[in-house]
Amino acid sequence: MRVIRLADIPHEDMGEATAIPGWTGGSVTRTRQTIIPAGDSDNYNCSIVNFSTGSTTGWHAHDCDQVLIVTSGSGIIATESEEREINVGDVVHIKAGEKLWHGAKADTTMGHITVTAVGSQVTRF
Repeated sequence: MRVIRLADIPHEDMGEATAIPGWTGGSVTRTRQTIIPAGDSDNYNCSIVNFSTGSTTGWHAHDCDQVLIVTSGSGIIATESEEREINVGDVVHIKAGEKLWHGAKADTTMGHITVTAVGSQVTRF
């Protein structure tokens, strides 16, 4: 067993992120805090992704189900058929193959825990 405090996990720069069109005029970025390091689980990848104001993932799909748990701020999750606001405490289940994007709203940052299967792949559009 391992117990960690989220505040103690170092932030890794993920570089430039995708901005929501019309929401921000500047640079947008993301950081990752790895909760389960590679090789520590045979089943799961788990990390926190922190979005700067107006920053998103851009359109993508996972080849496994994904779970998101919002830990800070407020954001948006969108599929090809709907767009929803997500806030601290919200849990989102995305089915494998569903095309989506998610990220911070225009006026706030957002952080979420993400859980996917070890060995899973992401397709970006």
